[in-house]
Amino acid sequence: MEHYACMVTLLSRVGKLEEAYSIIKEMPFEPDACVWGALLSSCRVHNNLSLGEIAAEKLFVLEPDNPGNYILLSNIYASKGMWDEENRIRDMMKSKGLKKNPGYSWIEIGQRVHTLLSGDKSHPQMKEILEKSEKLSIEIKKSGYLPMTKSVLQDVEEQDKEQILCGHSEKLAVVLGLINTSPGQPLQVIKNLRICDDCHAVIKIISRLEGREIFVRDTNRFHHFKDGVCSCGDFW
Repeated sequence: MEHYACMVTLLSRVGKLEEAYSIIKEMPFEPDACVWGALLSSCRVHNNLSLGEIAAEKLFVLEPDNPGNYILLSNIYASKGMWDEENRIRDMMKSKGLKKNPGYSWIEIGQRVHTLLSGDKSHPQMKEILEKSEKLSIEIKKSGYLPMTKSVLQDVEEQDKEQILCGHSEKLAVVLGLINTSPGQPLQVIKNLRICDDCHAVIKIISRLEGREIFVRDTNRFHHFKDGVCSCGDFW
């Protein structure tokens, strides 16, 4: 079964989602959640709604209590501005008592582990974090970056979405690391959820601007950011 999941992932990595789906349909036995999960994750990356819905419906049967599957599909709907459908998935989660886990990130600095929570401003160095983030934001936008507000699931104004993105835990952790370590020192961050598209793009740029190697371990894979490039090839 793992062989098929790998094939689906490899084909999806190069955008061949239809071929990946054909392999799934031709499997000599019933595909498991690992296979359908590989397809759904790829549909999220390539924003393929039709196949994403097929994979998600299969996963809702195989893993009815896994909130991650519902969130991936809702992400696709949100990225397309389909807020009614996105809300429908949210309502499904509520009816099943499922909740999205809050985003936490951890970074070790000087033998002390710091925990950052998305949207939380209670860290004692938050003022410094926000000041550094503002300076970085100016430099990042000069490089042509535009905030990926489609990563925000709430149906709110664009400027509010940008503020939400700025508070993601992995960004806060990286900036905290920049403040408290020597220039050029590598940073290592662990995240309890999948890193979002916007944070991934921003950390790539930060690695180039700051001349840092940044390692982020999320629930999907290990990311090594260096010189504006990530080891995952922007597929995770």
